Amino acid sequence: MEILLTGAVLMIFAVLASAWLMTFARWFPVNGIDGEFLTDYKTLIRAHIDFALMALFCLAFYATKVPLPVSACWLVVIGGISNPCVFVIAAFDPAFWEKTVWKVYSAISFIITTIGFGWVGISLLDYSL
Repeated sequence: MEILLTGAVLMIFAVLASAWLMTFARWFPVNGIDGEFLTDYKTLIRAHIDFALMALFCLAFYATKVPLPVSACWLVVIGGISNPCVFVIAAFDPAFWEKTVWKVYSAISFIITTIGFGWVGISLLDYSL
């Protein structure tokens, strides 16, 4: 279960990194980088929020002190990192949604996240019964 705490910390670092990147993109625009390098500011905001929510989920699951399956915890952390990365990649690649590789990555990430969160949810319910 400690992986939930480690994963949450990594996601918090991603929240901080995206906050700094967005701040500098708005306050200190650099010709040739902004608009060309960071093509979709709003999508980066989505990644920022998603990383924060995933970190909070990991911290909440860890705080319950319910003995959760380690594999489920790993899936939650992997999904919690890979799912917001969909938005990060899309923010820098204007043709993101047209590329097969990113569609496959998004689908795999979504499946991993769904299995992990579903497994943890069932484990929490099973523990409470």
